[in-house]
Amino acid sequence: MATSKGLPRDTFAKLSPHPFLLANLQPPAPANSAVVRTGDTTAICGVRAETILASDIPNFRRHNALTTTETDGAAELKDYDLLVPNIELATGCAPQFLPGVPPTTLAQTLSTRVYSLLHSSKLLDAEDLRIWYTRPAENAAEDDDEDKMEEDDRDKGEGEKVVIAYWVLYIDIFFISLDGNPFDAAWASVLAALRDTTIPIARWDPDREMVICSRDNPKPLTINGFPVACTAGVFTGKETTDKPADGKFWTLVDPDTLEEGLCDEEVTAVVDRSGEETKILAISKHGGTALQPQLIREFVGVAEQRWEEVRKAMP
Repeated sequence: MATSKGLPRDTFAKLSPHPFLLANLQPPAPANSAVVRTGDTTAICGVRAETILASDIPNFRRHNALTTTETDGAAELKDYDLLVPNIELATGCAPQFLPGVPPTTLAQTLSTRVYSLLHSSKLLDAEDLRIWYTRPAENAAEDDDEDKMEEDDRDKGEGEKVVIAYWVLYIDIFFISLDGNPFDAAWASVLAALRDTTIPIARWDPDREMVICSRDNPKPLTINGFPVACTAGVFTGKETTDKPADGKFWTLVDPDTLEEGLCDEEVTAVVDRSGEETKILAISKHGGTALQPQLIREFVGVAEQRWEEVRKAMP
C-alpha cells in the first residue's frame, strides 16, 4: 500500500493559520483617524499634520517663551488657520450627493459649524502645535537691535526661545452613508480622531533652514474636555379636517432623512460633562416657531444623556 505524501487532515487543521489569525489579530486601525456610525449615517475622519514656517504666515506676531499667554494660544489657532476642517459629501453617501460634483451648500455649512465649534470649545491647545527654536545669543541680539534698550537686563549668555514654525491640522471628514443628522456624526468623528492623533517630535535645523521631524516617540494632542453634540428635530402637529393642531409639537432626537423632511425646525446643543458640572458650549436653532425655555431645558437634559452614551463608546 502506497504511503500518502500529504499530511493527515487533523494535522493540517492544526497547522492552518486561520484560527490563529482570528484569535490574535485585530482589524487594522490607522492612527489619526476614526469611524463613527449613528444609525445609518457613517462618517470617517482623518487628521494629517503639516508644518508651516512662521515667516510664511501673513501678519505673523512674533512670540517667545516669556510673553506667550493662554489667550495668545486661542488667537493663534484662529488667526493663523492652524485647524482646517473639510467635509466631503460627494461620495455617493446618498442619492442626492453624487460623486465628483462640487461641494454643496450643506457640506460648506457643516464645515463652518465644525470650524466654529473647534475654536469656541477650545478643544485643542496651541502649545501642541508650536515648534520652538532657541536662537544663539548673538543672533537674537542682532534681530532685536531696535529693542536693545528695553532688553538690557537679558542675560547675554542665553538665546531667545521663539516660535519658528507651527503644525497645521487638516481634518478631513468623509461621509460614506448619510441618513440624516450629519453634524452629530461629523463632530463625533472629529472628536474621536483628534483623541487618537499623535504628532512627531519636530525641531528647527538652522544649517539646513528647515523643520526636521522624528517618528520616534510621537506626542499625543492635549484634548480639553469632551464636548458632545446632540441634535433633535421639532415636529409640529398639522391641522386636519377632523381635529385642529392645538399647537402641539414633539422632539425627535437624532432624526433620519425622512424625519428631517417632516420637522419644521432643528435644535442642537453641545454639552460637556467631563468636569463636576455640565457645561453648555453651544445651542443653535434653525427654522420653525419659537421654542419655550422649558423645552430647551428639557432638551439639555436629553443632551446630557447622549453625552453619557458617547463617553462610554469612547473610553
